[in-house]
Amino acid sequence: MSFEVPESVRPIRDAVHAFMTERVEPAEPVLRRGDEEARALLADLQRQAKREGLWALGHPKELGGGGLPFLDYVYVNEVQGRSEFGQLALGTFTLQDSLMLHRHASPAQRERYLKPLVQAEIYPSFAMTEPGISSSDPTQLTTTATLEGDEWVIRGRKWFTTLADRAAYTTVMCRTEPEGTPPHLAFSMILVPTDTPGYTIVRDTPVLGLDGGHCEVIYDEVRVPAENLLGPRGHGFVIAQERLGPGRIFHCMRWLGQAQRAFDLMCARLHERSAFGGPLADKQLMQQHVFDSYAEIQAARMLTLHAAHRIDAGDQARVEIGAIKVVGARMLHNVIDRAIQVYGAEGLTGDTPLEHMYRHARAARIYDGPDEVHITTTARRILKEYARGRNWEFGLR
Repeated sequence: MSFEVPESVRPIRDAVHAFMTERVEPAEPVLRRGDEEARALLADLQRQAKREGLWALGHPKELGGGGLPFLDYVYVNEVQGRSEFGQLALGTFTLQDSLMLHRHASPAQRERYLKPLVQAEIYPSFAMTEPGISSSDPTQLTTTATLEGDEWVIRGRKWFTTLADRAAYTTVMCRTEPEGTPPHLAFSMILVPTDTPGYTIVRDTPVLGLDGGHCEVIYDEVRVPAENLLGPRGHGFVIAQERLGPGRIFHCMRWLGQAQRAFDLMCARLHERSAFGGPLADKQLMQQHVFDSYAEIQAARMLTLHAAHRIDAGDQARVEIGAIKVVGARMLHNVIDRAIQVYGAEGLTGDTPLEHMYRHARAARIYDGPDEVHITTTARRILKEYARGRNWEFGLR
């Protein structure tokens, strides 16, 4: 196994890196405003990406994407992750939803949603988390869907439904089976157009001062056709796991891109500033920040690429994915935190991207499963091997 960027991938990776650093990153102050000028600028970046062959690189070719193999896309995804707007500008924000529909959608669902999704003509949203319960145990979800004649009637409340205020539809995880059904066979996925009567956005949930469209939505007797069921009835957990596994690797690679950007800023700053008779780069405590950040970034990169290799080989890689979700999120937080420390008071302001990146980094330890859940499930899986009399062979399975 080699962790070098393959020569066949390097040209497209370099092109994406240039697109990010020369066009997307400088556009961030405008893009964050979310106003008409921001939308026009994003649309222009998307047109440029399409024109230059950088659009939807991880999507299969048959869907209108770039068709990069999974492992190749992992390397590209790292540099795309330097900015929170990379996914939107390069058409990969919809990848998890597109792959989910590609595997499970009916012909009518594919026709209505899949092609426009890949071309960014519409946005998706995904509703799983609910207020008032511990969503780290999704068997507790209370939103229900009852089949009445030829319609599903959905009742409940979801939140952190990202971009629901702009999405054409929401994939809703809800209980469809009666009490007594095994919990992991009791839930289904249903596609709900966001203009359906009874689908009411209550608010954009504030998250650490970030404007991200993390919507709270009420489903008040929402009625959709029975054919809006995605995949087999009762297979909601299976579909969710298929969606989340590779998605966590994509998260971790983007976090590496964010961490690399913070590391670049930190090292440049250490050479630019002087204090107490010499450049900051000569101070041992500052050098400690560089060393710790380098070591953590490289460790997280190795773990992430190893997990990607396992998935590419056909393994579910649950231990590897659980580990990188925790290690990657912590690494991201630590590196950005040190970069802010090097910048001092300026690092707390909007004059650098660090304060914005820092808030996103803190959220990374919660979404797609909090650290504590991944730590527990990963440790249990390893310990089960020892209970069976088998040692855990690192990297040799």
